[in-house]
Amino acid sequence: MIVDTHCHLDDERYMDDFDAVMARAIEAGVERYIIPGADPKSLIRAVELSERYEGIYFAVGVHPYHALDYDRRLLDKYVTHEKCVAVGECGLDYYRLPEDEDEQRLDKLVQREIFIDQIALAKEHNKPLIIHIRDSSRDSQKILEEYATNQGGVLHCYNADHELLSLVEKNFYYGIGGVLTFKNAKKLVEVYPRIPLDRLLIETDGPYLTPHPHRGERNEPSYCALVAKKMAELSAVEQSEIERITTKNCKSLFGI
Repeated sequence: MIVDTHCHLDDERYMDDFDAVMARAIEAGVERYIIPGADPKSLIRAVELSERYEGIYFAVGVHPYHALDYDRRLLDKYVTHEKCVAVGECGLDYYRLPEDEDEQRLDKLVQREIFIDQIALAKEHNKPLIIHIRDSSRDSQKILEEYATNQGGVLHCYNADHELLSLVEKNFYYGIGGVLTFKNAKKLVEVYPRIPLDRLLIETDGPYLTPHPHRGERNEPSYCALVAKKMAELSAVEQSEIERITTKNCKSLFGI
């Protein structure tokens, strides 16, 4: 069995053929799915999907792109739901900062405050974190080391920054997705073997980051098998072993 530990199944791009997407996933051996919290506007749909499908779980959280829409009360409402397994995706993203320096500082400050508050929420309810880091490795690492002591979680779409490997000691796992199959992912391919097998998770980040040979198409959970195949190749083990290990890791972190 494969677990897609990060797939935005609440995205409107799945609405027209959702059941077909699920059927293809099951045929490919993907039987469990975690919908990360990103946009507060889609959280209700994530909850509804988790209640309708046995294998779907969700996390409560707000992506840094939606920091201005952050509402702690909404997260508090659903964090105790029986299908809620984590807090996130939360973190820092400096990829699209404003050009004005004062606005940049304000944006970073808001992102930081929202990130720290979601870490506090995870601690309060003893939930692991789903972490989003883009062009912000140093600041993100400092916050995690200071505020998320022993909390644990997953570095979603791990960006191959070797310094972030030190977070293994803080009970963090590393989410590996379609980027690993990209021809230009040389840095990730180089760093990947340094990640302990017992800290690897499979994800798609669908509908984004579709693996080769389907780049340019909508990503979906069935493509986890392509990620597992590449991981097996780089780990020099059978694909079935990667699937077994990552499923075990998912159970250890998320309890599913």
